[in-house]
Formats: sequence, C-alpha cells, structure tokens
Amino acid sequence: MNIILLGPPGAGKGTQSERLVAERGMVQLSTGDMLRAAVKAGTPVGVQAKTVMDAGELVSDAIVSALIGERMDAGTGAGAIFDGYPRTAAQADALDLLLAERGQTLDHVIELEVNEDALVERIVGRFTCANCGAGYHDTFKTPREEGVCDVCGSTEFKRRPDDNEQTVRTRMAEYRAKTAPIIPIYEARGLVRRVDGMADIAVVTASIEAILSAE
Repeated sequence: MNIILLGPPGAGKGTQSERLVAERGMVQLSTGDMLRAAVKAGTPVGVQAKTVMDAGELVSDAIVSALIGERMDAGTGAGAIFDGYPRTAAQADALDLLLAERGQTLDHVIELEVNEDALVERIVGRFTCANCGAGYHDTFKTPREEGVCDVCGSTEFKRRPDDNEQTVRTRMAEYRAKTAPIIPIYEARGLVRRVDGMADIAVVTASIEAILSAE
C-alpha cells in the first residue's frame, strides 16, 4: 500500500508516519531525512545533491524524484508513506511515473485538515529537553516540575529557531500556494480522504487506520 500524507507544517504528518511504520511495517519516505541520509552515505544521488546544496542552490525536482526512486528500489516493506512529497504538480507527475515504472499504484491521499491559528499556537509553543529530546509545550504539555524535564531531570531546554509565528505562517502560505493545488489532481481520481488533524493524536491515528482498512 502506498499513501501520501498531506498537510501544512506541524499538522502531525511525522507523528502519524511513525505510528504507521511501527504498526503496519510501512516505510516513511520523508524527502528531508532521505536527502540528508543520501548525502551522508555518498550515494550517486546524494553526491549530486551535495554539489547543488554546497553551491547554495535548491535541490531540483529531478534530484528529489531520483532520491525517491533510489529509496523505493531498496524496498518499502508493507508500503510507502510519502511525507513531504509530492509538493508540486510536477512532482505529482513524477511520482506517478516512479510508481508505474515499478508496477505499483497510489492507494490513498490523506489530508490532515487543521485550523491555522490553532496550529500556529501548537507549533510556536513547543520546546524540547536539550539533553534527552523529550517534547513539551507552553500550554498543552508543561513539565510536572517547572524547568525540570520529566524524563531525565535536566534543566536545559531548547526551541527550534524556525518555531516562530512569522516563519510558521510563511510556511503555511507556501503550502497553500504550492502544495494544496495538487489535491484536485488526486480528488479527480477519487483518492483523497480527509482527517481532522486537530484531534488528539490517537483519534487521528484511528481515523487514518479506518481509511487504510476499508479496502
């Protein structure tokens, strides 16, 4: 089974992908993670990408698609979860070709719907333990003892520099402008299903599982 998870930054795609990997044996194909891994491993596509990145340029659709193909050829277990790809109509066409070349199809496109103002609050308020990486939030999940990590007892915390309102809203606007327009492509093929991305994590997981099990 091959699926695409869609939604703006912070919608929970990574969290739900992790659960599908653990529960179904699927493989998460996150282009950002794969790009870093390919560069580190020195694969042919990784070497090509590193040259582009070292020159301060954006990695092209062709390189990203080659990266996806390279990873698919290494095996995708019980199926692939495309996380962060495709982002554009051109990449959607490329994914169709990649799947067709391997005799595979796309089964579902699941969009995690979110309230943008609430999502900004969710993202801007999050922080992690600098020692063990445990996650917290200013409003929704504070440490039991203020300033002390519940897991390891560290008193050092950190925030991602891009977890600020201006950056988050810019990324959301980019998602609406570039990625959201691919949804009608898949709607025309009857592949799109929508899930309330603002629900509790377990509820979102159950909703996705219901979609994947309704075969």
